[in-house]
Amino acid sequence: MAVKTATVTLEGGDLRFVGRAGSGHGLILDSRTGDTGIRPAELIPMALAGCTAMDVISILRKKRQSISRYEVRADGVQMDGHPNAFTRIDVLHIVEGVEVDAEAVRRAIELSATKYCSVGATLASGITEIHHSYLVRDGAGPDRTAEVVVLGPGADPLATAEAELAGAAAD
Repeated sequence: MAVKTATVTLEGGDLRFVGRAGSGHGLILDSRTGDTGIRPAELIPMALAGCTAMDVISILRKKRQSISRYEVRADGVQMDGHPNAFTRIDVLHIVEGVEVDAEAVRRAIELSATKYCSVGATLASGITEIHHSYLVRDGAGPDRTAEVVVLGPGADPLATAEAELAGAAAD
């Protein structure tokens, strides 16, 4: 199994973070207030658009389609209120070229959506387990670590958030 890694590190500012992938590439994450980088939730539709775009253009090139311009737009709809989970993402593939075969485009998109795109498969499947834990280093003693919560598969993020709030209110 392949493991992909990501690290985000607070860098000055209120909510400004530097994100770095296991490949070594990075980007700036920030809130609407700081506005110096991408919002974390914006990465979800962007990741889906990028994943399917790479699949589709690769398939179209193998089918010898003459593509002069290709763009993918992904619009994600988030639920109102926390945790603002995505409830729908619409993906539009804009393909320009000479004598482009619409059936080839349709089939390339279908293959990406149903077979190749790992981001789309993850978002659509609900099979992902997310384990949240912590490591505290304060120099006053040994490091402290614990698992906090596990979500998925098929977890209802709104119900989980409400349960956590109820538990916090009881504490």
